Amino acid sequence: MSTEARSAMPSAVAEILLAGPRGFCAGVERAIDIVELALSVCPPPVYVRKEIVHNRLVVETLREQGAIFVDELDEVPDGATVVFSAHGISPAVREDARRRGLRAIDATCPLVTKVHLEAIRYARENYSIVLIGHEDHDEVIGTLGEAPERIFVIASADEAEKLEVPDPDKIAYLTQTTLSMDDTRDVIEALRRKFPRIVGPSRDDICYATQNRQAAVKRLANDVDVLLVIGSANSSNAIRLVEVARTAGTRAHLINDVRDIRPAWLEGVRRVGVTAGASTPEVLVTETVAALSGRGVSVREVHVVEEDVRFALPQELDKIARERGVPLPSRDAMRRSL
Repeated sequence: MSTEARSAMPSAVAEILLAGPRGFCAGVERAIDIVELALSVCPPPVYVRKEIVHNRLVVETLREQGAIFVDELDEVPDGATVVFSAHGISPAVREDARRRGLRAIDATCPLVTKVHLEAIRYARENYSIVLIGHEDHDEVIGTLGEAPERIFVIASADEAEKLEVPDPDKIAYLTQTTLSMDDTRDVIEALRRKFPRIVGPSRDDICYATQNRQAAVKRLANDVDVLLVIGSANSSNAIRLVEVARTAGTRAHLINDVRDIRPAWLEGVRRVGVTAGASTPEVLVTETVAALSGRGVSVREVHVVEEDVRFALPQELDKIARERGVPLPSRDAMRRSL
């Protein structure tokens, strides 16, 4: 943000409260690492199907490093290297890549893969599968592809009450990982009322990061006058953080970066909360805090839980590095640009 823009910010702000945890989750960190490592060991060009994660800065930064982003596989030349995004893909996409001789590197979040495996298991056992989520979200599209003839996508308790399946005694439910337990509770309760025999996963599908970031917003909401959520407009979890704050009675706004902040939002505001969706790099948080800070403004972090989750890389990366006789950099040694 320019000096002029920063000086236009209202000066009443006395304290900035940072939600903890916020920003990148383990699945996002893994996906970005995969693209950066692929760029270092694979012969160029390296293609990425869809946005690797839902954040404009992440995509643009990786594009500057050499990644070529495409919407569909038909934009990738036969035999080239392609990375699948963190949101997961359908078997049809995987088979298309195999048929065309593409070297595929799967950056699907392991928690999303878990949902895919559950869908496959239930389908093999002839269950009707209710997938709770947003039908246009990349994650749901990928999961639906595992058993399209058996999966019913719903997003609300009203849809659950209206749902009809071939055998009400053989039905299971799964959930989009980027929804929280609060998001799915009413839908699951409605399903259980209508289908008393319904079964679900042995462990909750909800992503730990989704739940933790929403818990942090709930903790922060009553202590701030307004909350700024940094994230992209197509980021399901970032949008939900705004909704969680508003449900708690706190004014909240979704911003891509500091340029989206409107001075009117801060008029008369003493305490500003700041958080970030699971696909948002910390550099955007730092820039936002700098833009809001002025003489006498204090910054305080409010943590609800510490996260120490880390997911392993796909073996394909190590295989490519060995075939080409190049070292695979360690994730810790990489200088992350995000």
